[in-house]
Amino acid sequence: MKLDKIFRTGIQYKASDIFIATGIKPVLRINGDLISIEDHAVLTKAMAEDYLLEILNETQKKKFEQTLDIDFSLDLEGIGRFRVNMFVQRKGISAVFRLIPAAVFSLDELALPQQLKQFAQIRQGIIIVTGPTGSGKTTTLAAILNEINEKYGKHIITVEDPIEFVHENKKSVIQQREVGTHTASFAKALKGSMRENPDVIMIGEMRDLETISLAVTAAETGHLVLATLHTSGAAKSVDRIIDAFPPSQQNQIRAQLAESLKVVIWQNLIKTKDKKGRLGALEIMIVNNAIANMIRKEKTHQINSAIETGLREGMQTMKKAVTDMLAADLITEEDAQANIPPEFEM
Repeated sequence: MKLDKIFRTGIQYKASDIFIATGIKPVLRINGDLISIEDHAVLTKAMAEDYLLEILNETQKKKFEQTLDIDFSLDLEGIGRFRVNMFVQRKGISAVFRLIPAAVFSLDELALPQQLKQFAQIRQGIIIVTGPTGSGKTTTLAAILNEINEKYGKHIITVEDPIEFVHENKKSVIQQREVGTHTASFAKALKGSMRENPDVIMIGEMRDLETISLAVTAAETGHLVLATLHTSGAAKSVDRIIDAFPPSQQNQIRAQLAESLKVVIWQNLIKTKDKKGRLGALEIMIVNNAIANMIRKEKTHQINSAIETGLREGMQTMKKAVTDMLAADLITEEDAQANIPPEFEM
């Protein structure tokens, strides 16, 4: 395969992503920075097509011709596993490859806060991990799922687009479904999962009204639902879910969320002071009676204050997470300032 050498270079330098695009040299994202592979030629339109179309099977080629973009996972023996998004842009064909670690990391290996282990004990409700693209949401979610798998006998169904981390059955039985390969959509898989007697349902992304609505229903009917969302802030995640619904349904979804939402984790990755890696900074909101009332009564603007005062319950703001990292001399003052939300500036 023509991309093999580029993939091996990416893995050698511990890149999180590899970019193949018409008109530039292949690019690696290493600790958040974009670095070109200098000894490689600039990719012409023909070269990029040659590199990228080779990795598609016939079904994927037909879909790509019709839709002009495609998501899939790529498993290359002896090299690694990738989440791929291929698309067409002004200059030609391009793709982004996200490197997926071979093993699922534990919460301890990721140096994540200890209270995340307690979340694996929650029997029903919704746990959301939120943050921008590339902030490690899927890795954190996989670690929580791994904690459940190692300690509890549960039936777990995941619905992903595509499947990223591959989980082996430990104490739990895990069944992983990929949208487009094993099911037509998140919504169809979620409807089906209700008849498959799961204890835990993991949704790769709550990306539309139907998926969000089904996730809330699943939580209300006794399941633990784990999901990711693209927002920046625990309180903003609540607003994002409510705003997905038409105004006539928003009071109802507020009441449902007040009952079913258990935890929101907002995550950012920040470069270590030595620039050799990145650490997760986590805002943690645990829905207590006060926060449930704020959700129910349309007072989500007060949630940040509730998180600040909820330290004893295991909550922390992004500001606290970042300032603790700065105090421990793990990150620079400049990076700390850049990762504290405007409403919490130092």
